[in-house]
Amino acid sequence: MKKGQILEGYIERVDFPNKGFAVVEDEEKKVIVKNTVPEQKVRFAVNKIRKGQAEGRLLEILEHSPEECQPACPHFGVCGGCTYQNLPYEKQVEMKEAQIHAMMDAAVDGDYIWEGVKESPVREAYRNKMEFSFGDEYKDGPLALGMHKRGSFHDIVNVTECKIVDEDFRRIIKAVLEFATDTGLPYYHRMRHTGFFRHLLVRKAVRTGEILIDLVTTSEAQLDEARLVEKLTGLSYDGKLAGILHTTNNSLADVVKDEGTKILYGQDYFYEELLGLKFKITPFSFFQTNSLGAEVLYETARSYIGETKDKVIFDLYSGTGTIAQILAPVAKKVVGVEIVEEAVEAAKENAALNGLDNCTFWAGDVLKVIDDLGEVPDLIVLDPPRDGVHPKALEKIIDFGVERMVYIACKPTSLARDLELLQGRGYQVERIGCVDLFPSTYHVETVVLLSKGEVDSKKIRVEFSLEDMDMSEFQDGATYTQIKDYVLEHSGLKVSNLYISQIKRKCGIEVGKNYNLPKSEDSRQPQCPPEKEKAIREAMKYFGMI
Repeated sequence: MKKGQILEGYIERVDFPNKGFAVVEDEEKKVIVKNTVPEQKVRFAVNKIRKGQAEGRLLEILEHSPEECQPACPHFGVCGGCTYQNLPYEKQVEMKEAQIHAMMDAAVDGDYIWEGVKESPVREAYRNKMEFSFGDEYKDGPLALGMHKRGSFHDIVNVTECKIVDEDFRRIIKAVLEFATDTGLPYYHRMRHTGFFRHLLVRKAVRTGEILIDLVTTSEAQLDEARLVEKLTGLSYDGKLAGILHTTNNSLADVVKDEGTKILYGQDYFYEELLGLKFKITPFSFFQTNSLGAEVLYETARSYIGETKDKVIFDLYSGTGTIAQILAPVAKKVVGVEIVEEAVEAAKENAALNGLDNCTFWAGDVLKVIDDLGEVPDLIVLDPPRDGVHPKALEKIIDFGVERMVYIACKPTSLARDLELLQGRGYQVERIGCVDLFPSTYHVETVVLLSKGEVDSKKIRVEFSLEDMDMSEFQDGATYTQIKDYVLEHSGLKVSNLYISQIKRKCGIEVGKNYNLPKSEDSRQPQCPPEKEKAIREAMKYFGMI
């Protein structure tokens, strides 16, 4: 087997996240082919071979699985947003449950209660927020507004019939694309860093029906604000238009960044309701994208926490304080910690809005702030970002010695890694359940209850330090792959091992003697651009490397 080879194979199984394992005739090893489902026969091109494991790019489905159905969305397969619309919803949940259960069985020491995957209350039109990108349908093609094409960083698919949002979203995206096309202004080119139209952010509350629209552009041209407002206010909505905004973003990264937002119509916020509480939401504040599913998730977490009367609860990575406020009415006090200052301000405002005076919110990195809280918790709730909890922060959390801890994970692989340390320090996994907040995709939320129990007499408890521990996933703070993933997720930039090693050296971090050095003294190596150096340094700060 070699790179570039075209092969055919049968998909034996699919592991999280979306990794199909293809059995190829006359080949001993299976090939990972993403965007497949079990029992398909596929043709693919081998595009990567690393450490004996081959990966392939799907070219064609030769035979469909008997489990497949006709996707409801005409964009499925081209758009990179959804992965499992070609499976009945019950089959999607069944596959997610098998994947996560197997992963947790491998990660957990001893017996635990497995509660399966709770379904989303809605299967279509469930998203309350979407970020659409401007671009072209193909190189030098017509203006497009939608989602990235599957497997492409540049091409954009018009998603005017998207099924994971409701009709109001579809009306808005069509109208804004018409408006942008009529202006004749170009989209922002990610490589040339020129152009005008960048993103369209749409948010809609499920309970109140209020809608917020934010057009994101550079400052390269003048936006015809009156014409945009006329276009959008002239639409017929099932909900209620709360505001139209214009955000300027001149940053190089392909992410929605607020460098100044102007209200063109109405207001720059709206209200959503969850479990009897009211939340004020601004364009960039974090809020679960499936409102009705979030209620199931938070009710599950609350049931895991158990008795909270006269208890002090830490809500770490608290976002806009949703969990904190759901727990506050039945707790003595809740202390939230969140690194995004805007989210902390929103949390404080929402707590006041709901008449809760026993919530305190801190802005800062959990690793750095946790020592200054001045409180000793009885219970801890963890709801970290995709990368999970940094091991140094997790050590500090463990040192509180609380009897119960609830961990909510949006990425089960990060959860599995963190469970290893938690169990090594005496915590036992009692219950695990999942909530499907993201139908048609491979994503799922996982909730774990851990308790501080007596160590099993058949096991040996070992005390160790971080220096003694296998930290392969956080070598020198983080692996090159983790740094790359962090930079891509938070800045939209792709960085190479060469650039990372250059910045490591600048920061005085030891790099392998011959790692990424020129092959000869006359060789010239590209130097890391300033914007990528900044993004790499931010990632290294996150992982505690500098």
